Amino acid sequence: MIDKGLFSIIIPTFNSEAFLENCLNSIYSQTFKNYEVVIIDGKSTDNTLNIIKQYSDKIENLKLISETDKGIYDAMNKGVKVATGEYLLFLGSDDMLYESTTLENVSKANVINTVDVFYGNVMSQRFNGVYDGEFSYYKLSNKNICHQAIFFKKSVFETIGLFNLKYKSHADWDHNIRWFFSSKISKQFIDIIITNYADGGYSSLNKDLEFEKNKNRTLLIKGIGKLSFYHYRTIFKREIRRRLNLVNTNNA
Repeated sequence: MIDKGLFSIIIPTFNSEAFLENCLNSIYSQTFKNYEVVIIDGKSTDNTLNIIKQYSDKIENLKLISETDKGIYDAMNKGVKVATGEYLLFLGSDDMLYESTTLENVSKANVINTVDVFYGNVMSQRFNGVYDGEFSYYKLSNKNICHQAIFFKKSVFETIGLFNLKYKSHADWDHNIRWFFSSKISKQFIDIIITNYADGGYSSLNKDLEFEKNKNRTLLIKGIGKLSFYHYRTIFKREIRRRLNLVNTNNA
């Protein structure tokens, strides 16, 4: 039994029998074995737990917590607390590691123990191929980095906090803004496809009005000294338009 692996792969599940086996098989087939799998299940009532049991006999270091939770980000927060790996990766139960050598390739990417966060790409039909290269401060204001492509040192969560549960579908985007803009967190992009990203997850199907209300203000606060004047002004104008639209909607 490995007491502490290089990677902790955290997977929230709830009634995931239709696709969980593909996800777990993509992990089991990795050529690099220095990892643990942490599954946070929301009291599934289908065959999910039986599938996990089957893979617990194959994957030496697999942990399971099955209890009611407050949604996917609550499950991810629980995973952070019990994970013991040096770097944490969050997968959806319908995602798959891109190829059998993915973790091996990542382990050789000259970023281990040199940065707090490193991230690569995902492959997805939703994005018509590879998504989405290296991010800048302004690029992150317009689109999100898929959490399925990000490896976090556990200390990142001690520095900037866990996922904010008030955001129901974009807590990962909020979290990405917090660490990406933080001078306390070192980061690097690696040109490796990490995951086959499955479209149709909760965040891709649901708006997050609370996040949209706060996103521009957060960017304006954290972007001082990082965003160019042009980009800062663009975000400021975007926020003014959002507020005007909200007033017009309420008065309609």
